[in-house]
Amino acid sequence: MQDIAGPDMPWKFPIFDGFGLLWGLLLGLFIASAPGMACPTSCHCIEKSGMTVVQCMSRNLERVPPDLPRDTVVLLLASNHITHIPNHAFKELHYLQELDLSHNDIETVDLGAFQGVSDSLLVLDLSNNRIQSVPKEAFARLRAKISLSNNPWHCECTLQEVLRELRLDPETVNEVICYTAVQEEYAGKPVIQVLDSGINFCNFHHKTTDVAMFVTMFGWFTMVIAYVIYYVRHNQEDARRHLEYLKSLPSSSQISKDFDTISTVL
Repeated sequence: MQDIAGPDMPWKFPIFDGFGLLWGLLLGLFIASAPGMACPTSCHCIEKSGMTVVQCMSRNLERVPPDLPRDTVVLLLASNHITHIPNHAFKELHYLQELDLSHNDIETVDLGAFQGVSDSLLVLDLSNNRIQSVPKEAFARLRAKISLSNNPWHCECTLQEVLRELRLDPETVNEVICYTAVQEEYAGKPVIQVLDSGINFCNFHHKTTDVAMFVTMFGWFTMVIAYVIYYVRHNQEDARRHLEYLKSLPSSSQISKDFDTISTVL
């Protein structure tokens, strides 16, 4: 450290202290802007028991915020207006354990929506939305306890195959209701109750496909038969006309007789 004060100046200014202060400010700005530390302006981030909790509830959000902290462990997005969960919506959140998407307007969930969090996620809440169906791949490899209650589910083969692979929340499993179904008699009933009774929605799917194929084949068969009948009748009419024409022609014996008569006269 050098003393740059003159003999008449009682204070001293250390040269390197200015550089240290500047370096500290730059480092602080870098840390504050790092992806693992930033918090979306529409959310509130807190540290709780060493975990980053991002609270974005009731913020009138229409989509999942794209700038979430990478060290997020709990993400609360309930009571917003989110309508769609796109592919890779949470792919950078490798520490995410709890995800609350309840009480939104979600209608569609892309097949890769939860890619990147399948190994870490423990709780997923999709209750009280507008989901009617989801692709089988959407929940692939998820080990989380999942709540799907109070959605207008359409009960058919795909939903049955999806539920077979999931670990449903036991407290809300009976609130997963068939809003509509491939068989109307099951509408309004809990999905698990219907499946436990031995109903297999995939059988209905196969039967419907078989009936459609049968109707199509019957239609083609009817068209072929109609064409054959038309062809035969058309040919019969031509044959009848040809036969009448042949009958109208003079026979060889009649021609000989007429020739003899003419010879006699001459």
